[in-house]
Amino acid sequence: MKIGIIGATGYGGLELIRLLTNHPRVDEIHVFSSSEENIQISHKYAHLTNILEQPLQAIETGALSNLDVVFTGTPAGVASTILPQLLGTGPKLIDLSGDFRIQDPTIYEHWYGKPAAPKEAVKQAIYGLPEWNRREIANSELIANPGCYPTATLLSLLPLIKENLIDASQLYTDAKSGVSGAGNKPSQLTHYSELNENFSIYKINQHQHIPEIEQTIRTIAGSEPLLTFNTHLVPMTRGIMATSYAPLTDGTTEKHLKEALHEAYDSEPFVRVFEDKPVFNTKQVYGSNYCDIQIAVDPRTNRATIIGVIDNLMKGAAGQAVQNMNLMCGLDEKAGLTVVPLMI
Repeated sequence: MKIGIIGATGYGGLELIRLLTNHPRVDEIHVFSSSEENIQISHKYAHLTNILEQPLQAIETGALSNLDVVFTGTPAGVASTILPQLLGTGPKLIDLSGDFRIQDPTIYEHWYGKPAAPKEAVKQAIYGLPEWNRREIANSELIANPGCYPTATLLSLLPLIKENLIDASQLYTDAKSGVSGAGNKPSQLTHYSELNENFSIYKINQHQHIPEIEQTIRTIAGSEPLLTFNTHLVPMTRGIMATSYAPLTDGTTEKHLKEALHEAYDSEPFVRVFEDKPVFNTKQVYGSNYCDIQIAVDPRTNRATIIGVIDNLMKGAAGQAVQNMNLMCGLDEKAGLTVVPLMI
């Protein structure tokens, strides 16, 4: 297969290159950039020397339409101007930004502050959460790859909400991410002297992933959620921990919650459910496409604590995108993704 990556110099793009270089069905990788065309990508990133020796290409519809799959790892508002032109021209399209995730254009524009993608393109986009949308993904041409925070949050909550075991109208999620989730454009928040030995909350009650999480709960679980969701920046490179709190519905026990998670995920290749693990951390999924989940009930408050951990660049971005590519192209879903997490 011939693959194109638009936004190849971002962290998500670089992770796609790493995964696709080792994918058994990928023959060619073409890299594209709107701002650094003709620069040899290995000159910019020395770790690609003798691995991917080619210049960054200009973004042209003609060149892109000759590929089998096109990924966009671009800032919000960019993919919405590129991918609609490619619909129906041949390649499978997978967007790692948020441009096609939100169905209502007014909601997208409110939360992202960018013009929404064309309505017809958004209608065709399938939300790429494989554990819940596998059949739709396999038959789609355009995938809206989920956000990193929503992936960890939704995978841990959806089975419980779908079975009406927790109250979706009283959800609270406290999420923490490594700095790579902010991308490779420097800012005051990600400057070493500000980030090191520090711990920050940002976008308080205003994170753009809130409507994505609520929309997906509404669509997949059939409940009307009300979510308080806040995000924190941790002085580490990779990883997300999303810790959610919710009241139990009448008659629900911790056993019911665990049974629902096991029923949903025991046959899934990239979701692992843990029971009573005394230490639960982001390092156990570092560099892998796993989402690990653990749950505990506080009998004093009758609330569940639900924890999901992922690598934000893998299951939260490039890993999940390759998983979606495999499904779209009729390949083994695990192809190119069976890597052991890097614990050290």
